[in-house]
Amino acid sequence: MTAATEETDTTETAADRTAPGLRAAERTALETFRHGVRLSPEFRRGLAGTLVLAVLATLGKVIVPVAVQQVIDRGLRGDVPDIPFIRNAVVLCALAVLLTALCGYLMNVRLYRSTESGLATLRGKGFRHVHDLSVLSQNSERRGALVSRVTGDVDQISAFMQWGGMVVIVACGQLLVATTLMAVYSWQLTLIVWGCFLPVIIALPRFQKLVAGAYIRVRERAGEMLAAVSESVVGSAVIRAHATEDRTAERIDRAVDAQRAAQTRAQKIVGFTFPITELVAAVAIALVVVAGVVLGVGGSISAGRLIAFLFLITLFISPLQTATEVLNEAQNAIAGWRRILGVLDTPADVADPVDGSTLPRGPISVTFEDVGFAYPGGPPVLREVSVDIPPRTRVAVVGETGSGKTTFAKLLTRLMDPSSGRILVDGVDLRRVRFSSLRERVVMVPQDGFLFDASLEDNVRFGRPSATRADVERALTELGLADWLEGLPAGLDTPVGQRGESLSAGERQLVALARAYLADPDLLLLDEATSAVDPATEVRLARALEGVTRGRTAVSIAHRLSTAQAADEVLVFQHGRIVQRGPHSVLVAEPGVYADLYASWTAGVTS
Repeated sequence: MTAATEETDTTETAADRTAPGLRAAERTALETFRHGVRLSPEFRRGLAGTLVLAVLATLGKVIVPVAVQQVIDRGLRGDVPDIPFIRNAVVLCALAVLLTALCGYLMNVRLYRSTESGLATLRGKGFRHVHDLSVLSQNSERRGALVSRVTGDVDQISAFMQWGGMVVIVACGQLLVATTLMAVYSWQLTLIVWGCFLPVIIALPRFQKLVAGAYIRVRERAGEMLAAVSESVVGSAVIRAHATEDRTAERIDRAVDAQRAAQTRAQKIVGFTFPITELVAAVAIALVVVAGVVLGVGGSISAGRLIAFLFLITLFISPLQTATEVLNEAQNAIAGWRRILGVLDTPADVADPVDGSTLPRGPISVTFEDVGFAYPGGPPVLREVSVDIPPRTRVAVVGETGSGKTTFAKLLTRLMDPSSGRILVDGVDLRRVRFSSLRERVVMVPQDGFLFDASLEDNVRFGRPSATRADVERALTELGLADWLEGLPAGLDTPVGQRGESLSAGERQLVALARAYLADPDLLLLDEATSAVDPATEVRLARALEGVTRGRTAVSIAHRLSTAQAADEVLVFQHGRIVQRGPHSVLVAEPGVYADLYASWTAGVTS
């Protein structure tokens, strides 16, 4: 039997549509940070307490310079050192250092707790929004890149918020405290230090724009690399079957090299700041030593204050030197934030109605009223489709590849919305039905019968988590699959593997049918598998299909002759229109598209 191949109907490409996340890309770094924090309010919880601890930890850093100044100017003043004063100063300095360390530890704990909570919220929102997007929006980007946005990009934000965020808080406080104390010791030397570093500080915002663009490209290349790697892993069987290992390896190598080149370029730009800071720091220290000696000779500054000032310069320079790494992490985080905000900014064009209707349980009727659909930038895929499907009717949808069958099913399950016309279920516009009600009453069994990496029982129960083990066994028995279940090595506990690879294609379809049967929908859509199966599985599939569709409104995209023959009505699609409809016995006797398809089917059966 020759089965029709699976249609795609999708004539568009990602380039035909406006790239999602444009608004996110247009935001400045500060706007991106503020918007990201608003989406994760956990970042702000307990922030006041964390800042107090940061201030205490920062103040503790100036204890050592102050102690040195006091010991030199007071403890060592005169011919005999003041041992009790020096001892007390050292003890107080040690206690202050311990208190500073404790404040730093508590600050880190609070910062980690708040950032992890905020990032968990951000990651959860990202994953949920991906599921809220229509098929069109999801197809605009490769799956691996979408995964990268809500995993790798959020990890980059985490790295900055937990390390860079702490450094920024402490560094700002350290600069302020060091500058204040330096000014107390010598305002002249403080002006020298700021005069050296002010040009560097002024240049940083302009330099930041270069770094931001570089790290946006880094995150984009990382997403492309993840997409290439994930596709090669999922499609490993196809790769081996066609002996394209070398070509696939070259493709992955190109993606890895592109990511490496982008990362290297970004690091070169960021690394340029480090030697500049080192050079300016050396000049500043030299000038302070010379000017300090001159001021000391004139009696404007004591030896202790000059030595303490040199300690304070180290505290002043340290944040500016680590600014290279902070800038690195910050721009990487901002680039990641822009990418995940790009997902969240993409409107859910198939949205759950706020004041939607809830449909009561019972047999469903379906009405298409002049429904048309076209992918953005592409020709119409469906044209003026009007059809009524009464409750408990079994309908087979047939047609050549690209005729509009799959689009018809996607519109009925509201994976997409029509470009024109409307679809009614029990007289209610599909766009006015709550998703919770729609997903409970309408279930689609896709052609690939996707299974999760869990046990057979977990996969069958996926459509109804409250079902018991006995419910699962009863469902399989009622579908006539008890003998198949007994033949499995561990029964319901049999692991199906990733994507169900431990089972055959036909067995995966059996599990998908059992999952739909246990969910007990009122309207069932079936995209029949076209894979060749053994005769025993073919019989089981036919028996299971009969059990699943019995007493329900069922719409099947028919790739089997037996499905069309058993249907109450057959809808024949051609070029996006319904060109024929009626029972199999009537249509097969009329010249037309269906008679040609039937001839092709029968020729395949007898060949």
